[in-house]
Amino acid sequence: MAVLFRQLCLLFLTPACYEEFFVEFNFFHVECLKAAISKALGLAIVAGSVLVKVPQILKIVRAGSGEGISITGTILELLAISFNVAYSFVNRYPFSSYGDGIFLLLQTTLIGALVQLYGGSKVKSITFFLTVAVAITILCSGLVPLKLLWVLQATNIPTVFAGKMVQAVANYTNGSTGQLSAITVTMLFLGSMARIFTSIQETGDQIIILTYSVASLANGILLAQIIYYWNVTPKTKKE
Repeated sequence: MAVLFRQLCLLFLTPACYEEFFVEFNFFHVECLKAAISKALGLAIVAGSVLVKVPQILKIVRAGSGEGISITGTILELLAISFNVAYSFVNRYPFSSYGDGIFLLLQTTLIGALVQLYGGSKVKSITFFLTVAVAITILCSGLVPLKLLWVLQATNIPTVFAGKMVQAVANYTNGSTGQLSAITVTMLFLGSMARIFTSIQETGDQIIILTYSVASLANGILLAQIIYYWNVTPKTKKE
């Protein structure tokens, strides 16, 4: 039982922190507390990311339409997620610090494919999915130099913001948020905020920390739009 308990604890704690908490009984060790909270939060984000965009996917499928979803914004978001996952994977950062990106990548790819499908092109939908699959495989294969991955990760800062702002402009132009899911946007906002803390604790990588800071700002703008347009009739329907 003691061995099992130790193994479970080591999912969240380093061996040194396990010693501090359960051998020295120093439960107020600041650095270990921060590390434990960060690890638990990181794993919770990864678990939550499995379903974070499911409400968005279901909303598109039920409506049989991708109206209001910017394909340009979706592509830019996919680029940002792909660069982040590849950069973190090749750097061998803890899975808890970037694992959510893998699930977000799969779900965002599906959203893009559905938008293409309901836009009337099955070929474009399949091509979209396969293109993303090939791209992420190459990026994570180790064939791409780490310095180039760092540059790609750095481009995430303007890419993330631009991708979200394309969607924000589309919302403003349409006078509504269309099929944009309030649940998904809220979870993305909270997740990116939490990722600032976990990135500081688990990677200390300034470029990743800055990326999540910008993502939080952009997600916050989309969330504000959803609240603002909540009971507003879309311009197209008015006309």
